[in-house]
Amino acid sequence: MTALRPVLGVTCCHTSSGDERAQSVIDRYVFAAMRWADAAALLIPAAPDLMSPRDVAARLDGLMLTGSPSNLAAESYGDDPGAGVGPFDRDRDEMALGLIDAMIDLGRPIFAVCRGFQEVNVAFGGTLDRAVNRPPKLVTHHAPEGVGLEAMFAHEHPVNLTPGGILARGLGCERLDVNSVHFQGVRRLGAGLSVEAVAPDGLVEAVSACANRAQLLAVQWHPEWRTETNTSSQRLFAMLGRALRGGSFAACEEGDGTS
Repeated sequence: MTALRPVLGVTCCHTSSGDERAQSVIDRYVFAAMRWADAAALLIPAAPDLMSPRDVAARLDGLMLTGSPSNLAAESYGDDPGAGVGPFDRDRDEMALGLIDAMIDLGRPIFAVCRGFQEVNVAFGGTLDRAVNRPPKLVTHHAPEGVGLEAMFAHEHPVNLTPGGILARGLGCERLDVNSVHFQGVRRLGAGLSVEAVAPDGLVEAVSACANRAQLLAVQWHPEWRTETNTSSQRLFAMLGRALRGGSFAACEEGDGTS
C-alpha cells in the first residue's frame, strides 16, 4: 500500500471573477510544493468570518504562506490605518497571521514566500518598510512598472547567506542570485527571527525561527518561479518536504525561540 503524502496547507487570497469575489492562489505555488516537496496540498480560503485558522491547522502537516498581488495592511503591524499603497486583502492578513500562531502552537513547520515572508515578520512583532525601492536605495527590488511577467521575474539581485545558517547549509553556498519583485520589506525585524539572507543594501531577505518546536523558514524571493530550471529552488522545497515528514530544515531543539 502506498504511504500517504504529508498535507501542506496553502494560503489563498481574494480576487475578482467578473462581478464576484473569488478565492485563488497561482498554480505555480501549489504545483512547485506538490512536486518538489512531494506533498499533497490543501487550499485555505481567506475567510476568517466563516472559518477559524485553528479549524484547519490541526489537520495540516505544514503550512506554506504564498506571495500575492496584495500588501499587508499597515494596521496589522501598528501603523496608521489606511497608510501605504494597496491593493489590500485584510481577510488574508487575518487568516495568515492566525494560521502562523496556530501552527506554532501545534509545533508544525511553516514555509513562507514574499508576502508570506512579510507576514512572518509581522507575526513575530516586526514592522514593514512600504517603499524599499525609493532613492537612494542601492538595490532595486522590483522590475520597472509595466513589464511583462517574464521580464518581471527576470529581475534579480544577489543575496548573502548567513554563514552556518539554515539556508547556507541546506543550499551549500553563501551567495545566491534571486528574483526580486517586491515593493515592501522588513523595517524592524521580528523578535526571535534569525537572519538567513541579506541583500547588498542590507535589506533582510530570508529568516528562520524555531518556536515551540515549530520550524519556520521564510524567503522574500520566489522559489516557485521556474523551479524546474533552478537547483537552489528545488533544494528549498526539498527542505520543506523533509520538515513535513518530521525531519528538519536544520537542527531545532526544545526551548529555542518563541513567538
